Amino acid sequence: MALVPILDQAKKRFSALVHELGLGEENVQITVATLSAREAIGNPNRDDYALLEGKEVMIEAQFQGSFGQAFTDQPQGFQGQLKAVLGLNLNTKHNRAMLIATLNAVMAHQGMVTGTRHCRDEEPEECAAEIAKNLLGRFGRITVGLVGYQPAILEHLVQGFGADNVRCTDLNLKNVALQKFGMEIWDGREATHDLIQGSDLVLVTSSTMVNNTFDGIQQEVLSQGKHLITFGVTGAGISALTEVERLCFRAH
Repeated sequence: MALVPILDQAKKRFSALVHELGLGEENVQITVATLSAREAIGNPNRDDYALLEGKEVMIEAQFQGSFGQAFTDQPQGFQGQLKAVLGLNLNTKHNRAMLIATLNAVMAHQGMVTGTRHCRDEEPEECAAEIAKNLLGRFGRITVGLVGYQPAILEHLVQGFGADNVRCTDLNLKNVALQKFGMEIWDGREATHDLIQGSDLVLVTSSTMVNNTFDGIQQEVLSQGKHLITFGVTGAGISALTEVERLCFRAH
């Protein structure tokens, strides 16, 4: 049985929350502005993060003094009422990113979720080490599939589990076939099925919720009885609304 798309689930529950709180009819101003790489991530000790390479950018929604972010490669600004965001057609990446960033900001404002702004400077490295430590402590030396190349996370997974027990796919062709930390990055367009089959646990970047690949990954992971966990600020609110597990130890 096909699962209801993750963003449809989240939007339905978020819309009910907005209605319950009476926010949709208020003249609430929501601004989504594209952040520079340095504004979003600061000055980490490595330079191969997607944000720094310019392949993706971070947009940020502001709602009554609270903030929510989302990764996208199709940024678009917006200012208007909350109900207008809820009315966006979700067939485009820029609309999905705007809804997700806004959802994160509103839920942060309501105290329903934390970690809706990206970690900075040395924090991405610290978070990656904590993710690897957390997974190793909970699951032991299993095989982990990483969907979405994040250099610090991949390096710490390899250190903790061994290169033979880690797989990684990415959609950025610049990264595909590269040798990183003793292993090869696979093409996410072709090899995600193999990654899932060969992994006990699949760690998925929550930006897949923006690029519309999360649902297919989740469906296959669950059909094979594997464990799925997301990471990153993009999925903060969605994870809280849908009970999809998320690890993000240094987000703000």
